[in-house]
Amino acid sequence: MTSSQPGSAVRGASLLIILQFASRFVTFGANQLLLRFLTARLLGVSTQLEVYYLSVLFFARESLRVAIQRQGPDASTARNGAAGKSHENQSVVNVGHLASVLGLGAAIGLGAAYLHYVDAATAETPYMERSLYIYAFAAVIELLSEPAFVVLQHRLQFGPRAAAESIATFVRCAVTFGAANWAWRADRELGVLPFALGQLGYGLGLLFVYLWYGWGLASSEGFSLLPKRIAGTSTGHERDEKTIADHPKYTLGYFYAPTLHLASSLTAQSFVKHILTQGDTFLVSVLSSPQSQGVYALANNYGSLLARLVFQPIEESSRNYFSKLLSASSTPPAPAKEANESKQDKPERPSQPNGNIVSAKAHLQSLFRGYILLSILVTTLGPFGAPLLVQIIAGKAWAASGAGSVLAQYCLYIPLLALNGISEAFVSSVASKAEVHRQSLWMGAFSVAFGVAGFVFLRVLDLGAVGLVYANGINMLCRILWSGRFISAYFGKHGVDFGWTAVVPNGVAIYVLGTAALWQALTQVAGITVGGVSDNVFRDVIKVVGMALPYVALMAFLERRMLIDGFRSLRGSR
Repeated sequence: MTSSQPGSAVRGASLLIILQFASRFVTFGANQLLLRFLTARLLGVSTQLEVYYLSVLFFARESLRVAIQRQGPDASTARNGAAGKSHENQSVVNVGHLASVLGLGAAIGLGAAYLHYVDAATAETPYMERSLYIYAFAAVIELLSEPAFVVLQHRLQFGPRAAAESIATFVRCAVTFGAANWAWRADRELGVLPFALGQLGYGLGLLFVYLWYGWGLASSEGFSLLPKRIAGTSTGHERDEKTIADHPKYTLGYFYAPTLHLASSLTAQSFVKHILTQGDTFLVSVLSSPQSQGVYALANNYGSLLARLVFQPIEESSRNYFSKLLSASSTPPAPAKEANESKQDKPERPSQPNGNIVSAKAHLQSLFRGYILLSILVTTLGPFGAPLLVQIIAGKAWAASGAGSVLAQYCLYIPLLALNGISEAFVSSVASKAEVHRQSLWMGAFSVAFGVAGFVFLRVLDLGAVGLVYANGINMLCRILWSGRFISAYFGKHGVDFGWTAVVPNGVAIYVLGTAALWQALTQVAGITVGGVSDNVFRDVIKVVGMALPYVALMAFLERRMLIDGFRSLRGSR
């Protein structure tokens, strides 16, 4: 089982990356068409409603998903073979249904709070309140698909997810663009209503596809997608089922208690984490106008495209991989055995790191190294190339509004976003309950630092959306340092030296000199201004690409061994 996990993780990450590229490509194209019908103010309001929607989903399912991913097979289910596997699947489904209950409460509570505190300018947006209700309904609809999603994810079946998200994304884009285009042709002002209708279509698409695949899996493996008590009444296996149902680890006969306990422990952390993740939008909505919010939203959408396309699928797959690979290593031995063999075990512990720990170390180091290499490319070329692409795609007016300048600064923030994502994915995979609580406290402190930095950059220094990027950078750096310390301590506790020098790419000095030379050539020779508006944008894009090719070739040569190993690993996993 363990040996197949790396291959499953690689296949899962590859499939999710392909899915993200396809779905984001469709979304990206639809959004560019929508920009022709939108103002910066409407885009800012739609961003606020999207944050509300994501907040409902996050509070309802995030901690449950992480806890389910870390749920290992219970000994009692393992002893019952196929019946035990069915019980395990049913317990996962039962926990998934809790997301709908939590989501309904979150939708009502957060919706009431939003309507109470929304500013007057935003409240005057056409169909704003009605759109909020549709977003709330769409969130609940999407959460109804959670039982099918979690059991498919638990079984490492990524194909249904690819199908569901692809279909749902297409439906959302079609509905959103169709409504906006109809309003434009009919000379009707719908405000942000097209976005709300599109999100409802997305939720319905997910629900139908997940139910289709979920019912098929449930029928073939003997469990139900509806909430069902683990204890059955079958006479043939009555004694075995009674043993499982009456086990103290099953709450009310429905829920695997360790999963619920871990989920409750993660709730506080999830709240703080979401505040930090969406803190930029919260801050910009409080400290700036809807016009500025729209400019930042555009820059943020383009700037985080790489994170959504590549980083997020890798993080999700790696979190699942680490959770399953290290679940046994993170579980302490039974108290009786520990008492009897403590004297024999103590001197041997430092010298016997198990194979799963060593494999996890190698996998994590490879991920960090790959992320750093990609980050070097982004920080070197992004500030010059990204604003030019915004001007081509969104138009000169959006570039002149400041979106290009903000995006140029955002490219320097992407490496921190990437490193924080993979490091926190590992922490969430292996952290104990006490460590989760400790992380929550530290993240709370980081949120305060983020808020103070945001106030200073936005209000005192009046840097606008650029200042918000700087505040986010400070926040991410603090989180990376904490996670890095945790990773070192975790591997050290298991007798393995993580070795941070192994994640540093070859020829760092060459990269530094190459970056400085390339920047100098782009500004002095090519005459390209970072974040400015170009009079001949296509010519400048060609200049950036032409000057970047030798730099990319040099990087590929220096890292040829890692690239070859990565290609072989991906080909072998297939």
